[in-house]
Amino acid sequence: MQRLELTWIGKGEDPAIEPRILLHDTSKDYGDPNSENMLIHGDNLLALKALEQDFAGRVKCIYIDPPYNTGAAFEHYDDNLEHSIWLQLMKTRLDILKNLLSNEGTIWISIDDHEQAYLQILCDEIFGRVCHVQTVIWRSSDNSNNDSKQFSQDHNYILVYSKAPNWQPKKLQRTEEQAKHYSNPDNDPRGPWFDGNPLGSPNPRPNLTYDIIAPNGNVIKPPFNGWRWSEETLKEKMETGEIRFNNDCTAIKRRTYLYEQKGLPASSLWADLEETGHTRQAKYEQKKLFPEMNKNTWFATPKPEKLIQRVLTLATDEYDLVLDSFLGSGTTAAVAHKMGRRYIGIELGNHCYTHCLPRLQKVVDGEQGGISNAVNWKGGGGFKFYELAPTLIEKDKHGNPVFSDKYNSEMLVAAVAKINGFHYAPDRELFWKQGFSQDSSYIYVTTQYLTAAMLDGIAAELSPMENLLICAPAFDIGLGKRYDNINVRKIPQSVLSKCEFGADNYNLNIVDVPELDEEEWEDD
Repeated sequence: MQRLELTWIGKGEDPAIEPRILLHDTSKDYGDPNSENMLIHGDNLLALKALEQDFAGRVKCIYIDPPYNTGAAFEHYDDNLEHSIWLQLMKTRLDILKNLLSNEGTIWISIDDHEQAYLQILCDEIFGRVCHVQTVIWRSSDNSNNDSKQFSQDHNYILVYSKAPNWQPKKLQRTEEQAKHYSNPDNDPRGPWFDGNPLGSPNPRPNLTYDIIAPNGNVIKPPFNGWRWSEETLKEKMETGEIRFNNDCTAIKRRTYLYEQKGLPASSLWADLEETGHTRQAKYEQKKLFPEMNKNTWFATPKPEKLIQRVLTLATDEYDLVLDSFLGSGTTAAVAHKMGRRYIGIELGNHCYTHCLPRLQKVVDGEQGGISNAVNWKGGGGFKFYELAPTLIEKDKHGNPVFSDKYNSEMLVAAVAKINGFHYAPDRELFWKQGFSQDSSYIYVTTQYLTAAMLDGIAAELSPMENLLICAPAFDIGLGKRYDNINVRKIPQSVLSKCEFGADNYNLNIVDVPELDEEEWEDD
């Protein structure tokens, strides 16, 4: 059956990404040693694949600010990608990001007019049109560009998709402007109020159809066909002052109190610069964070902390897990930290060290820029730092696949376990239980020759209800069929077909496509 979809050259040629292990660099950890927050340096596609096994279905909110494919050359990103390559770059990442989202989770993607329409169609295909929550328009500039040849580009888009249909964002507290018609001239102990008419009922019960006699004898009929409350309840509200007669006793008024009002739904137009910030403010925040840097070493396209605060306010609660796989200058992680959310930030460039790392250290120490005052941030918490492991399989001088010499024995076991879909978790008592999977399945990886005697010893300790995968460089003939619940495979040959090894950067050479004009696109 045909369906509506966006097509491009290279679509469907997704790489078989190597699920690498993450190497914990304790020298760059900061703050609370028990923190679950993660800062990861490395290609974000490889890093997302590394996270998928342990974090699938656990992330409450994803915010990403990917390269906009504008044709501009930034210091930290090569943003001049062919449309097809850019779409493939996004699709491979969005597929994994969807898997990482919890059933209550949402993804928020900042984008400008160059690719917004194409990206929305792509997201419709990946997440489903029914899961498109909103396309937010964010006023990103605080003044128009008078030198623009056509239009001054003063806004960006934020595409919002949920993992499951019918997701509801949280309500926002009223701003001072929205609450300015509430006042308290008579010092009512219940706080600010304004006069509003009590609601009537078009189809009232018989006990709601009474008349009210005013002190001057006026008869006040109910609005519509009946009152909202019973006569007894209405008299009680009159005694407390919530409901009272107007000056000429021709009607009654009800005080509506500010404290009774629920939050307001967020608008799809984020044009209030005080509420959601702007790009010049973001650059000022960066200047305040890094006064020692000059303009040439700042991150080129930061987002203001207020913008991320709005996203996390609508999409998360305290302690929820937030992910940003295009971390940039570290804004999402910094805001999540200040708002009491857990977070994972991924960044490939050197500014992971020069911007993200020192910024988060300053946050832990209690820096007072951005939203710190608004959320009463005083410092605390911490984060752990990780590097992506190198590729597991390399070629020797003869072109034969071999394990990388950068792997020690523990790393090797963890990597082979992960590639085979097992969680690395060595058992303290049974040496051959090095990792586990579902259905009581385990894995044992050894660099030693596996003999029949060794296999028989392991089989004696293995329950008939358990299954075991053994990976060894060589073994006695016939061991692969010796036990029904033990599968013996040769390494590295057994992992070669599982994924693509040796790719360290998926940002540019995702698919091998010829140069093409925009007219060669297809949107079926």
